[in-house]
Amino acid sequence: RPAACPADRYFDSSRLACAPCGAHQRQSAGGRSCVCEPGYRMVSSNGGFSVTCEKCPENMSGVTQDGWNCITCPKGLTLEGKCKCPNNEILVERSIDGILLNEALCVRCNGSEQSFSASDASGSRCVRCEKTFIHVSKSCDCSSPNILAGGLCFFAQESLPPKGVATVRFAQLGITLTSAWFLKNLQSSAFACWLYSNVTACQALGNMCVMNMNSLSSSSTDACGLFQYIFIGTARLGTVHSIAYWRHNLPWLYYGDQPGLASQVLEKNHFPTTFSFKGRDKDVKLQFIAASFDAAGNFLKWQSLEGGILQLCPDTETKLDAAYTFGTTYQQSCKISVSKILLDFANPIFYDLFLEYNGDNGQQQLWAVPVLNLNLQYNEKFVNQGSNMNNWLLTRRFFLVDTLSGKETDLGKPPRVIRIASEIAISIRLVSHMQKGAIYPPLITIAYTDVLVQNPETQSVMVSFSVNYEMDQSEARIQTDVALGVLGGLAVLWSLLKTAGWKRRTGSSIIDLQTVFKFLLFYAGDLANVFFIITVGTGIYWLVFFKAQQFVSVLLPLPSQEEDFVTYIACAFSLKALQFLQLLISQLTIDIFFIDWERPKGKVLKAVEGEGVIKSAAVPVSIWRTYFVANEWNEIQTVRKINPLFQVLAVLFFLEVVVGFSNLALMDASSSLTRSSESYVAPWSRILRFGVSVALWIAIAILQVIFFSVFYERFVEDKISQFVDLCCVSNISVFLLSHSCFGYYIHGRSVHGHADTNMEEMNMNLKREAENLCSQRGLLPNTDGQTFQISISRKMRLHYDWIHETLTRKRGPARLLDSSSNTFEQSTRAYNTMNKFLSSFIDHVHKEMDYIVKDKLLLERILGMEFMEPIEKSIFYNDEGHSFSDVLYYGNETTLLIFDILFFSVVDLASQSFVLAAILTYLQQEIFRFIRSSLGQKNLASKTLVDERFLI
Repeated sequence: RPAACPADRYFDSSRLACAPCGAHQRQSAGGRSCVCEPGYRMVSSNGGFSVTCEKCPENMSGVTQDGWNCITCPKGLTLEGKCKCPNNEILVERSIDGILLNEALCVRCNGSEQSFSASDASGSRCVRCEKTFIHVSKSCDCSSPNILAGGLCFFAQESLPPKGVATVRFAQLGITLTSAWFLKNLQSSAFACWLYSNVTACQALGNMCVMNMNSLSSSSTDACGLFQYIFIGTARLGTVHSIAYWRHNLPWLYYGDQPGLASQVLEKNHFPTTFSFKGRDKDVKLQFIAASFDAAGNFLKWQSLEGGILQLCPDTETKLDAAYTFGTTYQQSCKISVSKILLDFANPIFYDLFLEYNGDNGQQQLWAVPVLNLNLQYNEKFVNQGSNMNNWLLTRRFFLVDTLSGKETDLGKPPRVIRIASEIAISIRLVSHMQKGAIYPPLITIAYTDVLVQNPETQSVMVSFSVNYEMDQSEARIQTDVALGVLGGLAVLWSLLKTAGWKRRTGSSIIDLQTVFKFLLFYAGDLANVFFIITVGTGIYWLVFFKAQQFVSVLLPLPSQEEDFVTYIACAFSLKALQFLQLLISQLTIDIFFIDWERPKGKVLKAVEGEGVIKSAAVPVSIWRTYFVANEWNEIQTVRKINPLFQVLAVLFFLEVVVGFSNLALMDASSSLTRSSESYVAPWSRILRFGVSVALWIAIAILQVIFFSVFYERFVEDKISQFVDLCCVSNISVFLLSHSCFGYYIHGRSVHGHADTNMEEMNMNLKREAENLCSQRGLLPNTDGQTFQISISRKMRLHYDWIHETLTRKRGPARLLDSSSNTFEQSTRAYNTMNKFLSSFIDHVHKEMDYIVKDKLLLERILGMEFMEPIEKSIFYNDEGHSFSDVLYYGNETTLLIFDILFFSVVDLASQSFVLAAILTYLQQEIFRFIRSSLGQKNLASKTLVDERFLI
């Protein structure tokens, strides 16, 4: 680096390294070449080290300003060895025709009334004095008692503003600096603005107030204190454009400090134009324009914001322009090195922002955009930090980077502290209850960061720029709270009814701790449905009404306003997961038994072990039919009404792969499904992501259900109905108990009397049945009803439990190879006993444990509970469908689908990735399906005495 080279070396740009200077030479001011030492003149120079120096003679010890000649200096030398002259005299080294003088001259500028001249800043020319000198002293001197300030001269006896404090407060760092810029220009700008209404001086004073964060203090005479002093004292000058806060010749810095003024500025009047997303009058551009000034108060030019002048982060011009497309939320952030900031923003620029629009007569007009400076202090307190706009103090002028006020001693040296607009946010708020796209005046919010410059190359600052669109969401929150309260109350009633039905089905009438726990589980599931309904309705509402609107009537909630929505989704998922686990556990603990109606065909001779005699015995009934039915039951345990893999792939296909529905979740007004790679991509809206994905999940699931129920199950395969047919063909009934005293019965008793037969007889039986040459399959004569919901009496349940206890006292199926014959025989007898008991129960053999068959009332079907209590007789309710699927995945598709949707949504909201959400959703489906299948198989083997090794 050039700064790293010592005084006798220079930076050689061809080698990118330090190189030595020649004899009698030293490093130049910039460090990139060599110059002759004082007392030496240049003989030749080709740049860099190619310099030849020669010592000047004793009588001509000085060197001319260009360094090529020696000259006599009558009034002394500078440190560089060149001639110098006193103040108000200019140095002359050549005659008018360019001939070099042997001795330099110091010529005094004529300050008399005819000339009023003085030396310029370089001391090489006589120029006319500054006009205040002439006005005050009629000369080029500002002698006492007149006041000299910032190169201007003022009368001492005039009424002047108080003496200013040339300090800048950097509150974040806790540092107060005496600014070299303020020290030089503050007092003179205040005097010139006060006395002469000098426009440039007033603008410069205003800029210094802005550099001090517009901070006001009743006890301070800093830049803002002087500005307020002048503002109050120049009321006689009148206002600009009838705006009370804008004085003639003064910049508009404040809106006033009256309580509640900010809310009037931001909400009293609508912006006088409307916006639409579609149609012939489509208007989606915000025409922001800024008047720019330099630090000295000179007007520079009008600048459109579409060029990206407020975005400190680099980006393509196309994407920068997207920031001002109405309805498109824009966000940009990056890190910028302090060295780049110092290089690109050596001189601060100040902006007054306006929004351009066409008036009623078609003439272009401007609407002033207020600024909310989060660093502003009023009497040493930050006043713009809260959300209550009645306490805000709005301002007008702002800057992006201030590298000037932080210079302490010399304006030519790097600053000690710089101030950067690290967060800039433009907020556009929609007027509620209007259908024509009216908005309130925009607001630009700025937060500045103070940086203590230590190592610019390694220091960096995070900056961000955003354009946000918002509307009053209080009404939506109220409606959501009302819906949540009403549906939550209904969920309580529904859960109480479920609990009452559960108590009836368990045969208990005592309200105990288990009852309360069961109520909470029911309520968890119902409340999850409430949250799901509310979030789905909210997501689809915003999706439809925001994307499809022509005139702007609704705007999306901001990310900070989506927190309640995300909380509702998290609650829905947590509660639904609890309900799903409870469903899983209940299905894995059901009681099930296969009733074999097959009877022995004849007798056979059989040797009695240990006795040596031969006795006749009944022909054994084959167990293979029971194994076959058990395997089919095991297979349908995880059958669903939809194809889960197809569901996940279809959702992902429409979202990401080809169609591009995911583009509807962007926070812009476009409803296009495709986006150009060069265009700006707005940030995601979590509400829209949820709305789009849920709408697709539900739509595809409904189409799947329609396809499977209307076409596939009718013309290809219906596994649930086929299982009922299989039971009838196999001569096996299924007795299910999902609760202590409630369950399901599938009547599979063969109308042919037996099913253990050969192929010919089986085909003959099926043919007779198809031709109605035999009785119907129903439990009751001349009926087809094979499936029932059963509500059994307490006595029946106790007898069942007594037999089942014997059946499961020593688990036979898992220990057939190493258990004793007595244990096996005991289990076999228990199985036969249960089979005999249940078959005799179905045949009305036990009059003390009899049952009746009846239809359920309509209200009973709606409420999912039974009004009659089976005290003496059990009750078999005719089942028009296959309600026994309630103990399978098939009958709980709604719960499974909602759980899948919520799982997908939670993963997506956490990762912002539909692909990851789809992968993890499918994995959890497979994991839970494996758990349900494996543990369900073990429960099946345990409850039916079917050896698990035969369940494949």
